[in-house]
Amino acid sequence: MTPGQIALRALIVGFIISFAVITGFAYTTLLERKLLARLQARVGPNRAGYIPLPGRGGGRERKLLAGFLQPAADAVKLFFKEDMTPAKVDRITYTLAPMLTVMPAIVLLAVLPWAGEINIFGAEFTPYFAIAPGLNVAALFLLAITSISVYGVVLAGWASNSKYAVLGGIRASAQMISYELALGLTILIPIMLADSMNLGDIVAAQAEGWFAFRQPIAAIVFFIGMMAELQRAPFDLLEAEQELSAGYAVEYSGMRFGMFFMAEYMKMIIFSAIIVVLFFGGYRGPFVDDLPGLGFLYMILKIVFFLFMMIWIRASFPRFRYDQLMGLGWKRLLPISVFNFIIVAVFIVLREEGVFDSLLQLIGLG
Repeated sequence: MTPGQIALRALIVGFIISFAVITGFAYTTLLERKLLARLQARVGPNRAGYIPLPGRGGGRERKLLAGFLQPAADAVKLFFKEDMTPAKVDRITYTLAPMLTVMPAIVLLAVLPWAGEINIFGAEFTPYFAIAPGLNVAALFLLAITSISVYGVVLAGWASNSKYAVLGGIRASAQMISYELALGLTILIPIMLADSMNLGDIVAAQAEGWFAFRQPIAAIVFFIGMMAELQRAPFDLLEAEQELSAGYAVEYSGMRFGMFFMAEYMKMIIFSAIIVVLFFGGYRGPFVDDLPGLGFLYMILKIVFFLFMMIWIRASFPRFRYDQLMGLGWKRLLPISVFNFIIVAVFIVLREEGVFDSLLQLIGLG
């Protein structure tokens, strides 16, 4: 393929994946509202977009797909809601901050594999289906982009000229930097196990078994760090209503506030995809080698499972105190990640040097 064809294909695939994730963000909000309503014994959204069906025996009218168009109703409301800019804000930074929050979430999509080698309408996607497949430093790319996502939140708090927003931004920066250390060390585990930073190689290395089974500690630490990076409950201290109102976004309204909202739910989907790729086999599953299209289905099902887990945790656990939040990151997760990394590295080196084979021969089991 010529460079022009490669660029055109990347643009088309990028548009398709971005559109799917943006649509998924909208319906993730509906999924959360429906699940929270079910878990907390209340009704939830059930008016917008339902299909009326006659009740049995002339009884009460039934509603099919009740609330299905609620995300569309929310989007229309945000588009037409008055977008006010407070006095004395830094207008350029204030306007750019929501964009800086959304952009990293979209850029992360570039390297994620969504299916194996596949042929779609005569177009061959190899070595796997992604916007930028085969990138040898894809895991490093994930670390780099997730690290810069804090800027949008911090700059939004600083530019708003509000003490509540500034405190929310400071909390966000401290929280995200604290948990990025454990998160970065944990990402090294699947890299070492697969001996590659290519996400396709990491998925392929899990053909015989998910890394979550071989390294459950790393998978658990990654999931907790992921929740903290997303500022999801019980780690949502940067927007604690009883202390900081809405935190860093308190001075935003209209579609600019909607962009922060959009970034949070898009990151939920993308971080779910990342943990699936790193620890839960990615697009791999039964019969996927014979039917590569099943890879899309497996990815979607695994992502939905982690979205459900995030929503379930939000409904079940109270918010931490700030000292508990920071203590968990620095005193628990970071030491666990360091020791786990050292142990895995030592075992890999010993295995490659043949020490274990020598020991087995020494005791007569080789």
